[in-house]
Amino acid sequence: MRSRNTNKRSVPSSLPQYQQDQTSHLQHQDLLGSLQTQTRYLALQFGGGDDLVVASDASFADNTIDRRSSQAFAMTLFGGLIGWRANKQDTVTTSTTEAKLLALAQAVKETMYISRLITELGVQLDQEKIKVECNNTQTIKLVTAEIALLKTKLRHVDIHNHWLQQEVERGTITVEYTPSAEMKADGLTKALPAQKWPGFLDQLGLVDVQERLGDRKSEMDGIEAREEILSQEPKTLYLYK
Repeated sequence: MRSRNTNKRSVPSSLPQYQQDQTSHLQHQDLLGSLQTQTRYLALQFGGGDDLVVASDASFADNTIDRRSSQAFAMTLFGGLIGWRANKQDTVTTSTTEAKLLALAQAVKETMYISRLITELGVQLDQEKIKVECNNTQTIKLVTAEIALLKTKLRHVDIHNHWLQQEVERGTITVEYTPSAEMKADGLTKALPAQKWPGFLDQLGLVDVQERLGDRKSEMDGIEAREEILSQEPKTLYLYK
């Protein structure tokens, strides 16, 4: 399975929000195109256990314009990524815990859907519960507590908290702590420094397949060369409200 956008998933969804500056914003678009070229030989590698695992994370109030948090999840099966998403939350939260709860709810819902789909396809997994990874101990405490501990005036956050508690009690999911350094979804919520890039690619299970492509590598190089020529055409600036 080939992936050319996993490790930069949040960038395309953010760029349309910032296209009013002809200089700096277009430079960021060019950088994204350069990154696509540099990572064109990265592919997803499978070959692990049959546990269905989802890692969930959120970056609290990181958007300086509307203060909505970024959230992301990375879903793995057979040792490789089968699903991922990075997006901005629909509402403003008032704490890191609330942001993490909303992100966790999104990740669990998506993974439960995939779990049902896998079953319908006739694939039987050994695990009884979906494993959910979270890097916030307070969030884990809230969703695994027998009684509601969260005190918030945000009704939708409270509802998501009770729903997650319900799924834990039913035995549908198990929520476990994972340090941020080992969290697959962490790199999908923020820009990573260069020194963390190799480790992040390793977490996602992305490997360089240049040597395995053989003759197909020259074909791909030809396609990339044509794309580079096209990218040098005069650019049109689109303004988004």
